[in-house]
Amino acid sequence: MPKVTIINGSPTPGSRLTAVMALAEELLQKEGFEVQRVNVGELPPEDLIHTKFESEHIVKANALVAEADAVIVASPVYKASYTGVLKTFLDLVPEKGLAGKIILPLFIGGSLAHLLSIDYSLKPVLSVLGARHILGGVYTVDSQVARTEQGGFQIAEELITRLEENVKELVEETNRRIQSTISK
Repeated sequence: MPKVTIINGSPTPGSRLTAVMALAEELLQKEGFEVQRVNVGELPPEDLIHTKFESEHIVKANALVAEADAVIVASPVYKASYTGVLKTFLDLVPEKGLAGKIILPLFIGGSLAHLLSIDYSLKPVLSVLGARHILGGVYTVDSQVARTEQGGFQIAEELITRLEENVKELVEETNRRIQSTISK
């Protein structure tokens, strides 16, 4: 069973990004993928800030990334970039920790003004970590994920379609990579 790890860079539980990640996870599970999640905001802050590579929590989180065939990197956009808490975790991922993995960025921001934040802020860091197959990604505007009165979320159809297309590409590329590895 192919494995995907979602690195959740949001410091806020229950944010709109949570709904986007949940939909991605549901779509992946329908395709027979095992999905794990690293919620960076739940890792001990002292481990992140003091770069404690040997911390039990960091070792476990990095193991989930290492075991994955594909990785989704999800973050809200703050000040034209991904969150600081996500950066502190990425600093703890081994230098080639993303080598050989298919990567799908999922960002959410307040406006289209930060649409290119995936390209100019995240992709260079992922490349340094060994990522060579980074998909285009999905940038979501907050207004595409509305909170409902019942406490849930309503995701805009256009976003659902884009997420379905991107997850489909992630599935195809991951399966292709796994097949090529088996064939060798």
